[in-house]
Amino acid sequence: MEIKSYLNSKRQKVEKALQKYMLQSSDPFKEHIEAMRYSLFAGGKRIRPILCLAAAAAIDDSPKVEACLLPTACALECIHTYSLIHDDLPAMDDDNLRRGKPTNHTLFGEAGAILAGDSLLTWAFDLLSQSEITSLSPEKQIAITNIIARAAGPLGMVGGQALDIANENREFPFDTLRTIHRNKTGALITSSIQAGAVGAGAAADKVDKLTVYGNKIGLSFQIVDDLLNATATTEQLGKAAGSDLDRGKATYPAFFGIEETRRQARQAVEAAKDSLQDFDHKAEPLRALAEYIYIRSN
Repeated sequence: MEIKSYLNSKRQKVEKALQKYMLQSSDPFKEHIEAMRYSLFAGGKRIRPILCLAAAAAIDDSPKVEACLLPTACALECIHTYSLIHDDLPAMDDDNLRRGKPTNHTLFGEAGAILAGDSLLTWAFDLLSQSEITSLSPEKQIAITNIIARAAGPLGMVGGQALDIANENREFPFDTLRTIHRNKTGALITSSIQAGAVGAGAAADKVDKLTVYGNKIGLSFQIVDDLLNATATTEQLGKAAGSDLDRGKATYPAFFGIEETRRQARQAVEAAKDSLQDFDHKAEPLRALAEYIYIRSN
């Protein structure tokens, strides 16, 4: 399939849904909501919501199922955006550029950025729990909310970020790096896949296979991020290149070198595709997305 056309089509649906569900700037919270909207609509690729929709389509590709899961997809993007706002803060990675634009705290101040991130995270769970904007059953809503909450929290994304910061400028074993990647980046990606599968009514064995897929592309995504940080330019990335080395972060290239890192990213992509052997043509977007994650340039 032509992955760029697919991504553009799904991105447009996600953008339209985000505009529909996101709060509009109005008094007395105008500046705060503008800070939320600034980062949410700063030009993201929307990979996590698209993965959610693609996983659902691998089970049931009807328009009705996709429509039911658009609020979930939007919630995932809100959580991802909050994590980027907080990652960029001076106390964290201290970045001034994100997606080629000034980071949130450079425009709205550090406190404003923290609060914008806080609200995006909270708003995500508002979207997940609003029965009036989705026809998902209460059982599916609860299951999806639990999947995403676990992935975003102390045993997932936030825990991975905490471990990453705690180990800056320190030597640590490869197992620690693998744990950081699995949680900081991989957990929310895997939960996006699981949420789509559960929302579409996948049987347990199908959810298990899609979980393997999510784990493998989450690993590939972060390995490629490590590669790009070491090899791409700031203009290509839309954020500071070479920052991992500057901050003393351990990465796959630091452990293995560039070529072996590429090989391991490729290996993870092949393992992700292998996990889809029992799926038919409806999983073709997932196969193409695994390849896209490997070849992307930012």
